[in-house]
Amino acid sequence: MASEHAQFNRLMSLLDYPLFIVTTAAGEERAGCLVGFASQVSIRPPRFLACLSIKNHTYRVAVRASVLVVHPVPADEEELAALFGGQTGDEVDKFAQCEWKPGPEGVPVLSRLEDWFAGRILSRSDLGDHSGFLLEPIEGQAWRSTAQFTFRRAKWIEPGHEP
Repeated sequence: MASEHAQFNRLMSLLDYPLFIVTTAAGEERAGCLVGFASQVSIRPPRFLACLSIKNHTYRVAVRASVLVVHPVPADEEELAALFGGQTGDEVDKFAQCEWKPGPEGVPVLSRLEDWFAGRILSRSDLGDHSGFLLEPIEGQAWRSTAQFTFRRAKWIEPGHEP
């Protein structure tokens, strides 16, 4: 069994996929993190799955929230990716270090990221060390079409919480 996991892990390390910053809010509490496990999962109806680490501050806020905002991270936003991937909301107010505006239901929309969508949380699923949040898009904008900040480029970022 261990060798199958080793081969799976090796295969996964060869892949490169886009990263997202996911933000949320519950009451007056805001949270956001860098997310590597996320994908569109349906065309009709449109659905997106964002997976949050269960050790993450953002996860603890998201379980009390009804909306997540998903921001694709452009290749030139390494600094913002490092802020949301390398800091934990348990210790740092990430939103005091960047510009944002309130989006649907007060969820932060990051001003430097022109592309984003807000999704109503339809369900949550236990997926192991991550929880999947199934989203129905309710609002958003798409302006840029540039290269994205990817998993391979983010390997130097130390997680803000224990992996």
